[in-house]
Amino acid sequence: MTVSRLIARPMLASMFVAGGIDALKNPEALAPAAAPLADKAVPLARRLAPGAPIPSDPKTLVRINGAAQVAAGLALATGRAPRLASTVLAATLVPTTLAAHRFWEETDPGAKAGQRVHFLKNVSMLGGLLLAGVDTEGKPGMAWRAQRAAKDVRREARQLAKDARREARLAKAQLT
Repeated sequence: MTVSRLIARPMLASMFVAGGIDALKNPEALAPAAAPLADKAVPLARRLAPGAPIPSDPKTLVRINGAAQVAAGLALATGRAPRLASTVLAATLVPTTLAAHRFWEETDPGAKAGQRVHFLKNVSMLGGLLLAGVDTEGKPGMAWRAQRAAKDVRREARQLAKDARREARLAKAQLT
C-alpha cells in the first residue's frame, strides 16, 4: 500500500466512523430529518424486495445506517476490503445527505448557506468514495483480467485447432 493510501483512507473514513457512532448513540436527534426520506424510500424498497424485513421506523433506519458507516469506515481506515467499504459508505452517504442537508427547503439565508456547504461537502466525499471504490492499487481490474483471460483462451483454442489439423494430416498420411 502506498503512503498516500495509508494516510488518505483513514482520513476519508474518519467522518463516517464519527458520524456513525453519533447515529448509534443519538438516533432520536437524527430521526426527524430521516423521516421524510424514510416515508418515501421504505415503500419503494418493500416493492423491490417484497419478502425482505425492511424496517419503517426512522430511528431504526438511522441506527442501521450508522452501524454500516462505522463498520465500513473502520474497514476502509484499516485497508480491509477498501473497495467494498468505499461502496458501502457511498451507499450510506446518499440517504444521509438527502435527509440531513436539504438546503433547497431552507428559507433562512444563513441556514440555507450552511446546509448548502454541508451538502456540497458530502458530494465531495461521495466523489472520493467513488474513486476509492474503483482503486485497484495498481493491480489489474476485473475487466482487464476478464479480457486477458478471454484473449488467452482464444489463443489456446487457435493453437489446439492448429495442432488437431496437423495430427489429422499425419494420421491421414499414415493411412494412405
